[in-house]
Amino acid sequence: MKNLFPVKKLIVAISICLPICSQAQVAQKAKKNWQNLDLKTDTVFGISTEKAYNELLKDKKHVTVVVAVIDGGVDINHEDLKQVIWINTAETASNNTDDDKNGYVDDIHGWDFIGSVNGDEHFDNTELVRFVHLYTMEFKGKDTTALKGKELTDFYAYQKMRNDLADKVKKARRTYTIITNFNEMLKDMLPKMSKSDPGLTDFQNYEPQNNREVYVKKIMVENLGKYKDLADFRKNEIDDALKHFSERLNYHYNIDYDPRSIVGDNYTDSSEHFYGNNDVTGPDADHGTHVSGIIGAVRDNDLGVMGVANDVRIMSVRTIPNGDERDKDVANAIRYAANNGAKVINMSFGKSYSYDKKAVDEAVKIAMSKDVLIIHSAGNDGQNNDIEQHFPNRTYEDKSGVAEAWIEVGASGIKDDKNLKAFFSDYGKNSVDVFAPGMEINSTTPNSTYTVHDGTSMAAPVVTGLAALIRSYYPKLTALQVKEIILKSVVKVQHKVIVKDGESEHKVPFEDICITGGIVNAYEALKLAATYQ
Repeated sequence: MKNLFPVKKLIVAISICLPICSQAQVAQKAKKNWQNLDLKTDTVFGISTEKAYNELLKDKKHVTVVVAVIDGGVDINHEDLKQVIWINTAETASNNTDDDKNGYVDDIHGWDFIGSVNGDEHFDNTELVRFVHLYTMEFKGKDTTALKGKELTDFYAYQKMRNDLADKVKKARRTYTIITNFNEMLKDMLPKMSKSDPGLTDFQNYEPQNNREVYVKKIMVENLGKYKDLADFRKNEIDDALKHFSERLNYHYNIDYDPRSIVGDNYTDSSEHFYGNNDVTGPDADHGTHVSGIIGAVRDNDLGVMGVANDVRIMSVRTIPNGDERDKDVANAIRYAANNGAKVINMSFGKSYSYDKKAVDEAVKIAMSKDVLIIHSAGNDGQNNDIEQHFPNRTYEDKSGVAEAWIEVGASGIKDDKNLKAFFSDYGKNSVDVFAPGMEINSTTPNSTYTVHDGTSMAAPVVTGLAALIRSYYPKLTALQVKEIILKSVVKVQHKVIVKDGESEHKVPFEDICITGGIVNAYEALKLAATYQ
């Protein structure tokens, strides 16, 4: 799970003891439903979904499209989603029988590949840690000076991975300590202020008594205004960050942590398909529920938010833990979705290493053979995916080609300016197809709540919703035709945008950060789709 939600700029700045850089993207307050609004009429760079409904889709017939959300789980009882959750009508609920003979017992709303009768896996390592553990066992007791051929190559890779892991652990520990210290400095300063719950003005008027307080005041003055109050700031910028880095150290980067016994499969056997349970929500469905709402939250119920597509059924395939997903599970999730009627698959996850890409590739080929369109998020490390590894991806390891019905999505911001590319979004002139709104996206979260999240994880389901919308109103179109329509109908960006290269920033044409050079647009896509009939 490669930074499913990007670490906030404030936390990054605190962690490296630098002044906060003002980010117009962060400060910009989003209009309600902005991702579905229109640039010309609403002044935000949405995808013109509402314009499409109002001008192109009135009174048009449409069919229901099944969309698989391969993620960490979906709250199937959410007030704004329960109406659009997929129901496997060939299966009888709770009879402990595989009625439809698909290999999965009581899979009424999907399947969970990271659970079993023993419960549900919540946390897992990164793939990097799993590789380091694997190689540590392999080279234990060996004379590494005598290694040759593939063993020597693997040993060099092991050394690089081990160093990479050590660096990540060091940075996580350092960041956790620095944020903890910042929190303590803030606690010490608060009793000296005029109010128990000070606001922005109180911090602006406060006279610091030492250099530590000068630094805390600077942080608070520049950032507190973005939040409802001090409690909201502390939750989002301190508590959540401490939780994030604690999980990094205790689970993601902990070589001694292995939760796979919960699943109870033979993990090294990728031909094993039938394991898991039918708990499609799991212990933490925040991410998958948010993704699902972006795709298809009910549009006409006067509740919460409006999804892009108005006639979908969300199939939850729980596969992604808090940590890196495992290739075997991803492969089986894709197989399950394709074999059970999904026509679009959303995959808002990714990682830098792959243990069994062949298994994933084989599953993707099955999806391609069944006319399924896969939408995948580009990642939140601000990196160039033309250069850096990012898995899963559409290029087959056996050099047999690429998955043609695959769209790779970067995240864009609200305003049509130099910050249009979200600062965290990965990009790639040859590896990322399009960009879509991924900043300050309000969507569904567990227990019938609604939360704003950032990430390419939010951009991908915008495109997934658009793909489902096209397939709903033009059901005769193939997955490849839908992809072609989405890519051909983007709104081209005519100005340069900021990208980071290490610690330096520079401006590049938008066509240098993705294949199409533009942002997806529902109105233009549906106009184009009509010409394919």
